[in-house]
Amino acid sequence: MKKHKLMYRIVFILIFTLIVSCQKSKEQTTTEINPISNVIIEQEQYSSFKVTTEMVLVKGGSYVPLYGKNQEQVIVNDLFMDIYPVTNEEFLDFVKKNKKWQKSKVKKIFADGNYLVKWKNDTLLSTDSKPNSPVTNVSWYAANAYCDCQGKRLATVDEWEYVAMANETKADAREIESYNQNILDWYEKPKTYQNEVGHTFKNYYGIYDLHGLVWEWTSDFNSILITGESRSDSAENNNLFCGSGSLNATDLMNYAAFMRYAFRGSIKANYSIQNLGFRCVKDIEK
Repeated sequence: MKKHKLMYRIVFILIFTLIVSCQKSKEQTTTEINPISNVIIEQEQYSSFKVTTEMVLVKGGSYVPLYGKNQEQVIVNDLFMDIYPVTNEEFLDFVKKNKKWQKSKVKKIFADGNYLVKWKNDTLLSTDSKPNSPVTNVSWYAANAYCDCQGKRLATVDEWEYVAMANETKADAREIESYNQNILDWYEKPKTYQNEVGHTFKNYYGIYDLHGLVWEWTSDFNSILITGESRSDSAENNNLFCGSGSLNATDLMNYAAFMRYAFRGSIKANYSIQNLGFRCVKDIEK
């Protein structure tokens, strides 16, 4: 009975996520802005700010992603990753120094109407926004600019998934039932974005909050919108993602990961969502 109840719960969440994805896709047009390939973001010098985010070294390796061709391994290089997601306080300091990203000044092409919607004004958090909680309601463009001003970047989907498949003691915990169950339990909890960073488990690499706090932007969040038989066709027909992406999943029982991919496929670069934050990574200098 307990197993059946769990399955019903998972299926309900999964169906809800896919419905949202499909509804979003119907609203899109062929003139949609694609932050990965169709928009040239102006290179500019951002004003420095005081944040010095702790990072840890993640040793690279290979893994089989949820979406792949013939169980092919994907190589992930060594990189540094922020230990915590970017906080309200950190992002506030960024917008104070880089006014084009303040809520009253940001261009609509780069952020929708929900951008920093809960802040009192351009430079003041709301009374219920904790300085050490993860910043949310930020667009991909804003997150990308924040990382760029520090000489960093957003993680790719493969980099994020590679690091996030770790639990406290194992680099790849995806086959451990409790690991997946804890993620699914979190998906059902309301308003976890209001919690402070660093209160979830510390994973194998020494990184917190990849699960249990907020969802996170990746640099190529909409790259796995697959309509054919191969991961390599993800750049084609990428609005036709409703349900079709599941055809190429390597592990259809990995509901937690499937929901992340479905969520990523349902959003656009200017969306600002209350449970979506970000963190930065940095390449290893050679």
